[in-house]
Amino acid sequence: MAITLEQIKQLREETNLPIVDCKKALEEAKGNLEEARKLLESRGVQIAEKKQTREVGEGLIETYLHPNGKVGALLDVRCETDFVAKSQDFRNLCHELALQVASMNPDTVEELEKQPYIRDPAKTVKDIITNAVAKLGENIIVKRFSRFEI
Repeated sequence: MAITLEQIKQLREETNLPIVDCKKALEEAKGNLEEARKLLESRGVQIAEKKQTREVGEGLIETYLHPNGKVGALLDVRCETDFVAKSQDFRNLCHELALQVASMNPDTVEELEKQPYIRDPAKTVKDIITNAVAKLGENIIVKRFSRFEI
């Protein structure tokens, strides 16, 4: 079965992974989008596992303040390089994680990672971080966070 540009585009939009990776996964899955998604997800986990031991000396401190001004979160997210720390993808991840902390009130980083992701309960927060590691090519960890509520 021939892989169409539309299939590659759809998979790219869903996963935010490079076009080459999406095309390769579709070819291996013989055009089956669901199977290609699973292949990409398993590869993302493998990539993240390989990078877990790498030093994370850069990152961002991200904040989120709910519009009512009564709930806020402060988050320390680390990555390997300043280049990735300055990227919009990393900034977006940090914002989403701060929003998650403000919304779901986890007690520990481990609990945060196990929580269903607020924008897609079929995924965990750890899945979101793993996807970012696969996309950005660096180890990413949530070092610590605080949540404030009046």
